[in-house]
Amino acid sequence: MEAQNRTLKMEALSLSGESLYDLLNYSNYSDDIGDLSPDAAPCRLDSTSAVLDYFVAFFYVLVCLLSLVGNSLVVLVVAYNKGNRSVTDIYLLHLAIADLLFSVTLPIWAISRAHEWIFGNIMCKATSVLREVNFYSGVLLLAFISIDRYLAIVYATRAVTEKRHWVKFVCVGIWFFSLLISFPMVVFRKAYLYNMSSTMVCYEDIQGEHTSDWRVVLRILPQTFGFIIPLIIMFFCYGVTIHKLLQTKNSQKTKAMKVIIAVVVVFLICWLPYNISLFVDSLMRIQVIKETCERRKSIDVAISSTETLGFAHSCINPILYAFIGQKFRNNFLKILTIRGIISKSVLLRYRKGSASSTSGITSTTL
Repeated sequence: MEAQNRTLKMEALSLSGESLYDLLNYSNYSDDIGDLSPDAAPCRLDSTSAVLDYFVAFFYVLVCLLSLVGNSLVVLVVAYNKGNRSVTDIYLLHLAIADLLFSVTLPIWAISRAHEWIFGNIMCKATSVLREVNFYSGVLLLAFISIDRYLAIVYATRAVTEKRHWVKFVCVGIWFFSLLISFPMVVFRKAYLYNMSSTMVCYEDIQGEHTSDWRVVLRILPQTFGFIIPLIIMFFCYGVTIHKLLQTKNSQKTKAMKVIIAVVVVFLICWLPYNISLFVDSLMRIQVIKETCERRKSIDVAISSTETLGFAHSCINPILYAFIGQKFRNNFLKILTIRGIISKSVLLRYRKGSASSTSGITSTTL
């Protein structure tokens, strides 16, 4: 590993002055590297507090542990109730798998935040891809959940939405598209030496006269097709669905929608600020918004802090299922009863307490 890092440092030192300027004056995601337009003088970079860096690193480790435990339970519950799964459950299962895959990279990001990037090129590319895939697969899965609920409630096509054979192809398509849209991470991500402080960072290697233009294109296209369009689909489907539920006053279906609405709202709270920060940063790079040192520092802080909020999302969904999803709790207790961890009387008491509010929609998690 040390030999690989020495090789990477030699490669970074051999870069041209122009590419080093681009590297040292650009901030992407959580890397604390500033940027200005070509005709402006570089800003003085303020290093972040060591206490803050260690706190964020600790936070990442905590999120990792919660995510591993919570999403493993979701996978267990949904997989165990194989004959009782709805289309929505299958989507939520894949959402939990995406969060699990991402959570295993969080200790790496924690070490990088508290120290520097010490894992080399391959891990730089792999962890970056997993982060992107987690985000895009998450928003796409939520979009298809909204379509499924829209068809089941607005058009009452429950028989159609419960045909699971086509759901497998949809999920495969979502994973493939998420990998495709994250492919620039494989091509451009690389471990670099941040020469001013002699620390290694995991960063895009885009060189040439139109570096900033390429960065904007590689950011806006994924955001458009992997975030904005799915978001519009969700708003439309859930808007019409909620309007239909309010008209029919179907209390069972309304309760069943609570978990899904909560999942979508939490996703937006966690990821929307980060994407807004990236969008503002992109506008500054194409000089739609005039770039100054103060604005550059502010947007760098915004990107770094909102990314931390986005990372936290990977552990939240299981908490929502546990507190809101009655059937999730019921099925989890059922598994514990079968394994002999709790008695049948505990399960029966819980079922009696929740029987009056059980939804008519067959689902493991709702």
